[in-house]
Amino acid sequence: MRLGLQRAGVVHEPRLVEAILATYLEALADEMPRSPGYRVHAGVEAVLDAMEGRPAAAIGLGTGNLREGARLKLARGGLDARFAFGGFGCDAEDRAELLRVGAARGAERLGVAAEACRVVVVGDTPRDVAAAAAIGAECVAVCTSGCDAETLRAAGPCLAFPGLDDPDVLVALGG
Repeated sequence: MRLGLQRAGVVHEPRLVEAILATYLEALADEMPRSPGYRVHAGVEAVLDAMEGRPAAAIGLGTGNLREGARLKLARGGLDARFAFGGFGCDAEDRAELLRVGAARGAERLGVAAEACRVVVVGDTPRDVAAAAAIGAECVAVCTSGCDAETLRAAGPCLAFPGLDDPDVLVALGG
């Protein structure tokens, strides 16, 4: 939003930002139930089921969206209750930093120091891969955003798969 306002020549004022974000969330809540392109990617639920069954695992979400925006999008697919915490665009503008915030929240849920956790980011863009690398997390990249495996691997150290329904994803995640 900061860049958008800057490009439009508008001064970044906190009250203006709050108003724009509130309008965005209202529009998103209206649009999500009827969005024709919405889908839950194959393998998502199976991966969540496998990870939820692990006693020392905490499943969070890292997204540039607002916490409420992410909840609205996940609710459409019945997935909102599957992510107990996360790092969101309202936590930080920088993708690596919001992942760091989410990892810290996960460590807190587990009752351990963040440094003691194995953090694995599942991402589908080069920015996701680079952000995972920036915080020292492992990255399992999936080709669901239109990026091919070679492009994802070039963004930083990661394993790349066609999608979450690839059987080797669960092996990579340790599930």
